[in-house]
Amino acid sequence: MKKTILVIEDNPAVLFNLKITLEFDNYDVLTAENGKEGIKVLSEMDTIPALIISDIMMPEMNGYEFFKTVSLNPDWSFIPFLFLTAKAAPEDVRFGKLLGVDDYITKPFKAEDLLAVIKGKILRYGERNLIRKQIEEQILASFYKNSPHPLSVDTKSSISLLFFAWDEELGPELINSYPKDPHQRSELMYEVGIQLFQTSVSIFGQHGYYGSAGVLLNVQNINQDGYVFFDTKKDEQIRGGEKLFMLAVLAPNINYFKSLQINDLFLKISSKIKRSTEWNIKKRWEDLSQILNSY
Repeated sequence: MKKTILVIEDNPAVLFNLKITLEFDNYDVLTAENGKEGIKVLSEMDTIPALIISDIMMPEMNGYEFFKTVSLNPDWSFIPFLFLTAKAAPEDVRFGKLLGVDDYITKPFKAEDLLAVIKGKILRYGERNLIRKQIEEQILASFYKNSPHPLSVDTKSSISLLFFAWDEELGPELINSYPKDPHQRSELMYEVGIQLFQTSVSIFGQHGYYGSAGVLLNVQNINQDGYVFFDTKKDEQIRGGEKLFMLAVLAPNINYFKSLQINDLFLKISSKIKRSTEWNIKKRWEDLSQILNSY
């Protein structure tokens, strides 16, 4: 089955050449001349595209505004997104990447280079999406079995920060959490963490991480989103010399842009964990609360 790519470009000649190039490489191509029209095309599609390519400087809605709109929509936020633009200054490239786009390609470009990037991004998206679906399915299966009643919670008090490590004898071990007992939810939060950890290990293996990895998902039965971050630290006393650990935040709503900020925070925490230094879970919970409650 052909993959569909959505191309947003206001220059008719460039748009035509892109369409021909992609169709020659066996992709179905949908087009729009600006971000506003691109949103309309996305809204009318029966299935989401495999990838989005967008120019930046366009009338009505530019590429930055279009990317933000796509990223804030939970149905579209996981679609690989490429900027293809003549804005080639280093500060433009840095800004595009800081926004969280999957890649930033400058004009003029070679067709074979663009096609290679597209193929790699679609392949990576497929693997990431499969992992996310497997995690969500296994979590939901566990929750519907063990906790049939959804919870209703207010915003800040519902934010939970969990820290787990893998013990070779005990399995996933809850090292720390904050708050300790928000609305009598500690047992449920523990079960959430256990299931997240066990699912990740079943997918990646106990030592299947090479660098950090983060997953944004929805935990439907507790009406919350979760951002789960995995990493390893050196430990010569265990088999393989690497100990797997997990940081997770659960909150009523975590969008794509918030997940980028959370990932940056978790990278800082992870660095401290790897050095075996204190990282003050209450302070980090406050940092998360500020991120999640800001506009």
